[in-house]
Amino acid sequence: METLDKYDLAILRELQQDARLTNAELAQRVGLSAAPCWRRVRALEESGFIRGYRAEIDRHKIGLGVLAFVRLDAERSTGDLTRAMEQAIAKIPEVVSCHYISGTGTFELQVVARDLDSFSQFARTVLLNLPNVKDMHTSFSLGEVKAGGALPLTHLG
Repeated sequence: METLDKYDLAILRELQQDARLTNAELAQRVGLSAAPCWRRVRALEESGFIRGYRAEIDRHKIGLGVLAFVRLDAERSTGDLTRAMEQAIAKIPEVVSCHYISGTGTFELQVVARDLDSFSQFARTVLLNLPNVKDMHTSFSLGEVKAGGALPLTHLG
């Protein structure tokens, strides 16, 4: 599946808004009958357009009041050292996203913690001890304006 038609785009749009829709509800919203809608959803999953389904959890409700943006600078940027950093970062549950970035720094992380004290402890004992870390710069979220948003699809249709 390389090209997306209007039905595929509608399916993606609807599932980004509410992935808990039943197939019948989804089919009705996109203007298809149930069987073709189900086949299209499976094709979108199999071709990698839909990577998964998950619950969006309010981090404050589960006691994670701190969201930090952490830029890690590597000591040296060789392939093996960078891969070692990537593998170590990927295993840390508190790191909810990590991007290899251009410009100043090597990695940009989003890290959650209960409070500033627990973040401070985590930064000193975990992040600064990752392989090949030279420096760390942290900014804290003062409030979310937009998070977990749907991807724009207008450029595809």
